[in-house]
Amino acid sequence: MFADGPDDSGWMPGDFATTVGVNSPTTAAGAAGLTTALPTIAVESSNVSKAVEEKERVVVRFAGDSGDGIQLAGNRFAAVTALIGNDLVTLPDFPAEIRAPAGTVAGVSAFQIHFASRDVLTPGGQPNVLVAMNPAALKVNLPELERGGIVLVNEDGFTKPNLRKAGYEESPLEDGTLDDYQVLRVPMTSMTVRATEGIDGVSSREASRSKNFFALGLVSWMYSRPAEPTAAWIETKFASTQAVRDANLAAFRAGYNFGETAELLHVHYEVAPAPAEPGTYRAVNGSTATALGLIAASVRSGLPLLYASYPITPASELLHELSRQRRFGVRTMQAEDEIAAANIALGAAFGGQLGVTATSGPGMDLKAETIGLAVTLELPMLVIDVQRAGPSTGMPTKTEAADLLMAIHGRHGESPLPVLAAATPADCFYVALEAARIAIDYRTPVIVLSDTFLANSSEPWKVPSAHDLPAIDPAFATGPNADGQFMPYVRDERFARPWALPGTPGLQHVVGGLEKEDGTGHISYEPANHARMTELRAAKIAAIAEEVPELAVDDPDGADLLVLGWGSSYGAILGAARRVRRRGGKVACAHLRHLNPLPRNTAEVVRGYPRVLIPEMNTGQLSKIIRAEFLVDAESYTKVEGLPLFSAELDEVIEARLAARATKANGDRSKR
Repeated sequence: MFADGPDDSGWMPGDFATTVGVNSPTTAAGAAGLTTALPTIAVESSNVSKAVEEKERVVVRFAGDSGDGIQLAGNRFAAVTALIGNDLVTLPDFPAEIRAPAGTVAGVSAFQIHFASRDVLTPGGQPNVLVAMNPAALKVNLPELERGGIVLVNEDGFTKPNLRKAGYEESPLEDGTLDDYQVLRVPMTSMTVRATEGIDGVSSREASRSKNFFALGLVSWMYSRPAEPTAAWIETKFASTQAVRDANLAAFRAGYNFGETAELLHVHYEVAPAPAEPGTYRAVNGSTATALGLIAASVRSGLPLLYASYPITPASELLHELSRQRRFGVRTMQAEDEIAAANIALGAAFGGQLGVTATSGPGMDLKAETIGLAVTLELPMLVIDVQRAGPSTGMPTKTEAADLLMAIHGRHGESPLPVLAAATPADCFYVALEAARIAIDYRTPVIVLSDTFLANSSEPWKVPSAHDLPAIDPAFATGPNADGQFMPYVRDERFARPWALPGTPGLQHVVGGLEKEDGTGHISYEPANHARMTELRAAKIAAIAEEVPELAVDDPDGADLLVLGWGSSYGAILGAARRVRRRGGKVACAHLRHLNPLPRNTAEVVRGYPRVLIPEMNTGQLSKIIRAEFLVDAESYTKVEGLPLFSAELDEVIEARLAARATKANGDRSKR
């Protein structure tokens, strides 16, 4: 009930954590995984016989108007799915407009979840089930539904005005449009209104806004999701507004009971828990994982975390998440603009804190000058870029990974810095922690690349022990370091300069954007000194390659084709490789987390294969780097549609490359 959007669910991913015992093969661990008591939900008895069908994997897409609470329903379904032990990946998709015209195709919001009894790498391509709350949702999403799939429609939403808004001349429920699908027509709005009758303070119009919970209840029953966790969440989330709480509970129960009792539904489905290592798991999206990684870096380094940003989609979620974590000493500042946010973070670094800023799209352009200042000051600072489709405002809520070259080269002058990219939502935790370690150890700003898909998508994450995370030593300067004097640009074995806290007796020194004299840090315009400082700054960044892990290659069969990826292409590439291998094809894959500097064995890896394919959500930026650095004839597969890469499309691309190579090999043999 109430508004929809990327952050309105009230669900901090991980509200329900599941603990897997040593003797338990799955994350389900039965009800023992829950740490809190949950209320009981009553389900009406039924004389209708319901068959149960086992499924290995399912892809469900909820879709409706941007005011229908689709993201909330999807997030709750995902939370319970994670709780019972299925592996999952989600794909939220919502319009950029705060409130697009109701009932129009421009205002359609969707949430897709792929869950299975095995390892899941992507949010799935074609959904098996489409929940459509109105005609516009059906029109936008039906072309992607698999043939023979289930269409669960809110029959009450298919009014003549709504049909006209969606561009339908006739109702698709009546004109044969859905003949190739299993159609379940349910009057969700009217049944929700009836279920809420008698609740004080809830009018029929207000009651109808709880129809998303009716849909959630029905789909929860269809796929054997337990009702208790969602009921408990509703009780807690809406405890301060009794009427809303009761309406949402009534709608959810009505939907669940409808599935149990209605003759319309003759079967429901079960998906067994996925195998998992023992441990405590929680569902996280990339924004939450990044926030937790930053907090972990703060704790392990002993540095207070100061996060400064200006609101911008989709990076704003980081500000929201970190602002809730004051108990860890986190301080957040909403700056007046992007430039101020970057300057605040850099000022915090100068003052001995873990200074972090984040942005998306055009915000990176505005931060460039301050990042350059951080390079010449040689201070640890994190800049998180949650990439989105551009240029300019572009498509603010759609994903893209087209900031790689900007991250590496997008500043004036020779201004090198490390660049890392997360591979999955959960990997955002470890990349944030690693970026902080590099920044502190090497006294350098670090850019972390995420993207809209990673930030909003969620998956189960095994919570690590805090004591197992690496310690990070800030190693502040404590006294003179050269013949009784303090030299702020004397370097250690990593080429890192001392980090001196302001106010430390005897460590006064000059900082600023002008070139520094080697060692003393005094302002210098000497040509030879500038060349020397330029070389030292570059050598420091290059030296990082000696400490980062080598590029790992997954090649079980001795392949001739290497598929090399970075960022959120990880799941699609690995999933496609698995498909190809199951059919007997040979393909290797590798994934880069460190993009500048590249791992020290990158040249050996890419030169070791006759063909290298690089799929990217841009027009070929990594392929340009690989071709230029290693003189390898890397091939590109590019996608700039505001959508993530999917395994099915990469499967076809890889298969085509393998077939072309086989044809060429056969031709060469015939010439002999």
